[in-house]
Amino acid sequence: MSDPTTMSPRELAVFVKQTPNGELRRLMHGPRRTDVIEEIFTNMPQVFRADRAGALTAVIQWRIGDRPDGGVDVYEMVIADGACVSTPGNGRHPDLTLSLGGVDFLNLVTGNSHAVALVMRGRLKTKGDLALTAKFPTLFDPPRG
Repeated sequence: MSDPTTMSPRELAVFVKQTPNGELRRLMHGPRRTDVIEEIFTNMPQVFRADRAGALTAVIQWRIGDRPDGGVDVYEMVIADGACVSTPGNGRHPDLTLSLGGVDFLNLVTGNSHAVALVMRGRLKTKGDLALTAKFPTLFDPPRG
């Protein structure tokens, strides 16, 4: 398997699209999980659309489940002043919380799944500001695989 932590966002999108879900599940249950998630959040500013965010100020909490120990990885994304910054943990009260499994997370952030479809199938749970929930997917242009 290729190393997703060294891939550009476009290469990762292609990798996720071409890799069977069973292999993606093994990746997200394996020792590279944290590295993969951290690399994705490091690259989020590359696909963030500040022009679409306008004057938006928001805290989005990501809860990525399916960890091997049954827990979740929590990341906080702050959008303010035309920038998007992500950090592990949850230090602020979120305006929006997104909860999903590891493979669904990979598919969503690489543009290989759409947020609305994941919500309709019950694979993405949202909690918080409904207007932000609707706007959030438009704030990013992930390269599609």
